[in-house]
Amino acid sequence: MTDSFALPTRFGAQQLGGCYAPETLMQPLLDLEAAFRAAWADPAFLAELKAELRHFVGRPTPLTPAPRLAAELGIKALYLKREDLTHTGAHKINNALAQALLARRMGKTEIIAETGAGQHGVATAAACARLGLSCTVYMGVTDMARQAPNVARMRLFGTKVEPVAAGQGTLKEAVNEALRAWAGRCDRAHYILGSALGPHPFPTMVRTFQTVIGEEARGQVLEQSGDLPEIVIACAGGGSNGLGLLVPFLGDGLRRIAVEAGGHGKALGEHAARLDGGRMGVLHGCKTLLLQDEHGHTAETASISAGLDYPALGPELAALALDGRVEMRRASDDEALVGARLLCETEGILPALESSHALALLPALAKEGAATVLLGLSGRGDKDLSTYQSRLGI
Repeated sequence: MTDSFALPTRFGAQQLGGCYAPETLMQPLLDLEAAFRAAWADPAFLAELKAELRHFVGRPTPLTPAPRLAAELGIKALYLKREDLTHTGAHKINNALAQALLARRMGKTEIIAETGAGQHGVATAAACARLGLSCTVYMGVTDMARQAPNVARMRLFGTKVEPVAAGQGTLKEAVNEALRAWAGRCDRAHYILGSALGPHPFPTMVRTFQTVIGEEARGQVLEQSGDLPEIVIACAGGGSNGLGLLVPFLGDGLRRIAVEAGGHGKALGEHAARLDGGRMGVLHGCKTLLLQDEHGHTAETASISAGLDYPALGPELAALALDGRVEMRRASDDEALVGARLLCETEGILPALESSHALALLPALAKEGAATVLLGLSGRGDKDLSTYQSRLGI
């Protein structure tokens, strides 16, 4: 990779993305872009990242055939890209570790992060412990209650977890507080944003660090089956998981699908499906599809999954959807629970509630005649056991 690799500030015909940030953050963002370009052109940085991904994260993650689930659904072949088998249990560690290495390279000694489902927070906490960096993670009180095991894990790794009680106490509010904290300490701290969101260069940088998922999966499915699948599918919150799996398949003639959180209803405030109900707006530093009320205020969202409970879609994923290169679908809370239970009972794999939204779409794809499917399991479901127990009565 050379210094001139593509680092777009805007995406698609709608020119989504951009850098809508306060003046205090403009120079840190410019410094971050320059540091990222230099690091991505440095063989030593790339070698260290590759070694850490292998020996600390556990890459490459397996591509697991799921023959019993495929037979149950009437699909010829189903492959699962197992990000649930990474260290810390989700895809978030790929980006968190890479940004932590970049922060250390920049001379930063403190890390700030936000988290919703807790997986990005845990991944960042683990990376900081690995590299000897202090860490503070902002987390909404609602998410802290429903993801208590991840709060404990972060604290065990030596990270300070700051509760955020404003608003709904979820991911949106956590991002607000993390950005405020970074603005006050940007001379010594780096903000590890966990989703493909925020002001430039975060969306492209996060996507770049996550495409290791799809690059591995593409090679693995060709090796195992001799051909590419008809469909590649992933769940979509902010976009890091969806882009990480789908972008390496953009040049292939197949269907690429991202599944949003359909929540428990169709009305605004009852779901987190941005493509159906969203309008253009600016949130947390970028222009994208955003759930808003009639006055233009950011709307409340609802999802059984903390990681998908966010009102904006990452700008690059939104552009790919609007340009027709990625299909956006939605799955309800109840459908996600059914999908999770089916995977558990047929394959002995407990998925995160986020991943269960992608699983929920498989019956519909089977009815549409899908023969071969590659599905991204973004994380494991240990963190969601209390929700599964209460909602499924187990």
